[in-house]
Amino acid sequence: MKGLWLVLVTACVAQLASADTPANCTYSDLIGKWKIYVGPRGTRDTVACSKKPSQIVEDISVEFSPIAKAVKVGDGEIGYFTLIYNQGFEFDIGHRRFFAFFQYETVNSTYSKYWCNRTMYGWEHDTHGKEWSCFLAVKQDKHAEFELGHFPPRELKQPGRLNLDLDAKFVNDMDFIHDINAVQSSWVAGKYEHFELMTNREILRIAGKMNAKIVRPDFARKLHVSNSNAASKLPESFDWRDVNGVNYVSPVRNQGQCGSCYTFASTGMLEARIRVATNNSQTPVFSTQEVVSCGSYSQGCEGGFPYLIAGKYANDFGVVEEDCYPYEGKDTACKPAKPDCRRHYVDNYWYVGGYYGGCTEDRMKVALVTNGPVAVGFEVYDDFMQYKSGIYHHVYQLKKNANREGFDPFELTNHAVLVVGYGADAQTGEKYWIVKNSWGTGWGENGYFRIRRGNDECGIESLAFEAFPITDI
Repeated sequence: MKGLWLVLVTACVAQLASADTPANCTYSDLIGKWKIYVGPRGTRDTVACSKKPSQIVEDISVEFSPIAKAVKVGDGEIGYFTLIYNQGFEFDIGHRRFFAFFQYETVNSTYSKYWCNRTMYGWEHDTHGKEWSCFLAVKQDKHAEFELGHFPPRELKQPGRLNLDLDAKFVNDMDFIHDINAVQSSWVAGKYEHFELMTNREILRIAGKMNAKIVRPDFARKLHVSNSNAASKLPESFDWRDVNGVNYVSPVRNQGQCGSCYTFASTGMLEARIRVATNNSQTPVFSTQEVVSCGSYSQGCEGGFPYLIAGKYANDFGVVEEDCYPYEGKDTACKPAKPDCRRHYVDNYWYVGGYYGGCTEDRMKVALVTNGPVAVGFEVYDDFMQYKSGIYHHVYQLKKNANREGFDPFELTNHAVLVVGYGADAQTGEKYWIVKNSWGTGWGENGYFRIRRGNDECGIESLAFEAFPITDI
């Protein structure tokens, strides 16, 4: 059964990336001048950005330059931007906010095309969310024509599946588990009997997607800027589950066989931060199914990003509570929430460090202690599924190329979870993050796991994100 685990390297386990869109665009693809074509304006309820606007009423030119600065060409107005993993980008300029995915086209189950010099039709609105429109962005390089056909696409071929009976029952590989425990002592691997109640197909669904996405074989080199002064004033260990005996973290839940971890990480962060802000006088549990079924900024059970859910979706549309839209763990048609259901909004949101690529261990610690738990992405490898306890690290981790030139924030990640604390082992001194998963309380350390801190283990310090919910207090 080791062949199955080779497929599991694409887990959401959110895909966070591979299950979202086929696009695989880089920071350098985004840098430069873009023409923004804006359609007619309306309200949030009347503007639909899944199709071409009836006409273009305005075009503006924007230049994206390192790092995170957007400049409106012509009047020099300055705003900001962030890449969203390798899938799209968002920028604010002129009191308006723009978001779009990079252009892609799925040809069949094993072949896709994508373009990094233009976008799908995206959403833009004023900073108060009152006036909305759709837009298309086109990079002004030597092929600046408007029509899609003028841009040579990049190709993405999905790897073929291994020779595996997907409908057979899963069997824990005890030799594999033994090997994990034999080569290291930092954490313990073990079997999960409830996995054997599932088929290989269902295990793969827990892990996110049946076909892996090909990503660039190289790794990122980040700008290593720390908040060392602020971080030096923090306690040696911290856990939002026990702050002077008080727990501010909502219960562990189970995403089931839907690739919806990004919704659980998102709602878990909002739930915890409301508990922190109100001293537990408000303890909502938010609906993940409403996001899966109705969210415009994700792909339902095929994945998404906390930045676009606890951030953009909660800011633009708001989230409802679980009782209003109970979790089903599958893609369903969107239906209106109950009429008396209140929507909860966030006031602001950003990647820790201000933009994708700006996160560090110190900045994560400061955000965590100061504001509450933070949502993160990381890469689930084959051995993580067998984690039982201890301080996890990927046993067969490949070394990153530390000699890459230039700024490139990309890190391979495919699962979204919630960091609720940090600490260090009293005997070995090994540092770790305390992380809430969405695979139920029967997995790991009562639904949680610890993972090495300070070395960007599996990319966990690359994609940290925080949002600030609006409360009644």
